[in-house]
Amino acid sequence: MPLSEHEQKLLEQIERALVDDDPKFASQVRSGDRRKGARRKLQLGALLVVVGLAVLVGGAALPSVPLGVVGFLVMLAGAVLGVLNYKHATGAVEGAAPGGSPAAARGAAKARRQPLKDRLEERFRRRYDQ
Repeated sequence: MPLSEHEQKLLEQIERALVDDDPKFASQVRSGDRRKGARRKLQLGALLVVVGLAVLVGGAALPSVPLGVVGFLVMLAGAVLGVLNYKHATGAVEGAAPGGSPAAARGAAKARRQPLKDRLEERFRRRYDQ
């Protein structure tokens, strides 16, 4: 849904005020690559997986159970960090799908937001009506 003229003017005024108040922050927001932070988190996740694996192996070699558990937890944290930031780091989350229209992307996002029960009921109704 596009913004109205009044909303666009308000947005432009807010942007101008931001540039006037903090030009350094405004230039970073405009020119910054949003995927940079996600890439850094992805790299940190990979590093945590490797370090956690090393600690896990070290804990298995030594008769120390808590060291192995700590290694596993570090590895798990790295894997979770990597998985959560993978799509943003690779640029897969940039809006519409390649070749798709923005309206189709919005429709797919709307379908994902509906609870599973509602989607199943809707599919059943469509099949029953045909």
